[in-house]
Amino acid sequence: MLDTPKANRLHIAIFGKRNAGKSSLINALTGQEMALVSDMAGTTTDPVYKAMELLPIGPVVIIDTAGLDDVGELGELRVKKSKEVMEKTDLALLVFDSTDEDYSFEKEWHSRLRDKKIPTIGVINKIDIKDKELESYEKEFDMPFVKVSAADRINIDKLKRAIQLHAPEGFEAETIVGDILPQKALVVLVAPQDIQAPKGRLILPQVQTIRDLLDHDAMALTVKDAELEDLLSSLNRKPDLVITDSQIFGKISKIIPREIPLTSFSILMARYKGDLAELIEGAKQIGRLKSGDKVLIAEACTHHSLEGDIGREKLPKWLREYSGAELDITIKAGVDFSDDLSQYAIVVHCGACMFNKKQMMSRLERTRNDNVPITNYGVAIAYMNGILERVTEMFF
Repeated sequence: MLDTPKANRLHIAIFGKRNAGKSSLINALTGQEMALVSDMAGTTTDPVYKAMELLPIGPVVIIDTAGLDDVGELGELRVKKSKEVMEKTDLALLVFDSTDEDYSFEKEWHSRLRDKKIPTIGVINKIDIKDKELESYEKEFDMPFVKVSAADRINIDKLKRAIQLHAPEGFEAETIVGDILPQKALVVLVAPQDIQAPKGRLILPQVQTIRDLLDHDAMALTVKDAELEDLLSSLNRKPDLVITDSQIFGKISKIIPREIPLTSFSILMARYKGDLAELIEGAKQIGRLKSGDKVLIAEACTHHSLEGDIGREKLPKWLREYSGAELDITIKAGVDFSDDLSQYAIVVHCGACMFNKKQMMSRLERTRNDNVPITNYGVAIAYMNGILERVTEMFF
């Protein structure tokens, strides 16, 4: 737990044709031989992710992708993987080979990046072999350019400065919950240590929330649900906020008096990674579900499911019980997200703690474009327990 989680790092993706020098550029930027370099076209296959500190920018994830012009059946799959990378890209570097006069692939991908509103820097590589004037590129592309030689490490500092200049502000929210708390706030966190809790560790949203509270000079008390009432009775003041695991919302909402603000880790993630207001609105669709409706349950991470898994067992059961309907429920995990969302009556997403904000917002945009309501686990559970207004009112 010493490193900044990948989901909280600026995601910089490198796009370009085969042999444009993408991997060499990554090695030059990082000062490490982290990417395999070869004169053979198509050396990079699946996207390669490297979390690191890129000075003076800070913690980043560099993503090396396959060539945009990859060919054959396998090549098409590699290009498809590169397209998926756009969903999580905060800043793109589009690499040009200065010896290549054909910009057709670059124009196509620049258009894709622009449609997704991804800030992009054009990188003219191999100027040690052939130098070219920027004007020849600038009249074809509406984006900033930097000329470099990745092989000879020419202008790499200039490229780093461009990255720093054009990196999007607010690629992650500044705080999870600290902005709504009074000074020296007392916050109780309820963290049930059931079979799904990782042995010897807390789950990522709990760790991140505790750190955020400490950063805002709050006092964090963490307790299991069985000891919650004992803790409350031992305090000489009421907590300013109680944060619980969403799965036990029903139990905890009965213990915590109505005047004490209550929310969940999943709802905090909905606010931190996505658009909480949209996810709240989407939860109302649960009350309109009818037999035969298709429901997509989407998880950001892939994991071995245990008995009582929330996404695979508990949520499907609760959705069917609440709606009284025979629902057709599909479960997708990781980057696997349906190509045709229009078939679903609702998407119920996890807290997305393993996604960066860009990736979660990309999914919200896709559901929005297909006119499909979307909510998340915590918001959905609160809605089905009749406490949605109570556990979200402090954010508005």
